[in-house]
Amino acid sequence: MKPSINHIQKRKKIQTILIIGLFALFLSWSLIDTGFNVPKLLNGIGETFRFIFIDMFPPNLSSLKGFMGPALDTVYMSFVAMVISAISAFFLSFIAAYNLTPHPTLQYAVRGLASFLQSIPALVWVLVLVAAYGLGLIAGTIALTLSGTGLLTRSFAEILEEIDMGPVEAVQSTGASWIQVIGQAVVPQVLPGMVGWSLYKFDLNIREAAVIGMVGGGGIGFAMQRSLSLFQYKDAFMAILLIFTLIIGIEYLTNKVRMRLL
Repeated sequence: MKPSINHIQKRKKIQTILIIGLFALFLSWSLIDTGFNVPKLLNGIGETFRFIFIDMFPPNLSSLKGFMGPALDTVYMSFVAMVISAISAFFLSFIAAYNLTPHPTLQYAVRGLASFLQSIPALVWVLVLVAAYGLGLIAGTIALTLSGTGLLTRSFAEILEEIDMGPVEAVQSTGASWIQVIGQAVVPQVLPGMVGWSLYKFDLNIREAAVIGMVGGGGIGFAMQRSLSLFQYKDAFMAILLIFTLIIGIEYLTNKVRMRLL
């Protein structure tokens, strides 16, 4: 006997109440455990505005010239990491896609590797790599490359899994090899999407590079951290404005390119 409509509605109502109750319970637990309270929040906001508009404002414009070199280093590091990640992910994604992989075992292995690389943030990677390569752009570039390879491999694989299999089957029917099928029937379909994802990762790299630079990855983040450690807050504010301008500019350019490709 099928349950009545009223019974189904009642069951859904109970499930909704349970979900809301569990959400409220977890939220309350989290607020208590973190010591979150409104007075402390308001006091912190006041201190933040005081720090920005008294200690950091106005920015020291004379320090802009000294930050231009590190800012360019950040762009170079992000671009190199994006290119290496995209090339590596391009080859790995064909193995990771379930509809194109030469063998399921290879698919699972590559997907596991991509998940591992993606799950560890670039900030953590650079902390490990600084011990091996020292402070500077090399550690930052490798960190961005590792995290980027994981992200792009999974993203490219998802693009490959959504392709139209008609052209693939047509080329296979001619007796073409696996590599010939990929080159003639798959790559033309997915290349614009892959380039779009690569440009998006370049945009993300600029943001991440500013953060990993503060822990030894080089670039504008490292220069800003040095100013903060010397209590040169007005110089640091100039670096923050430069980072903001850099991110907005790169995001604008990459969005324009992606719109033309997609």
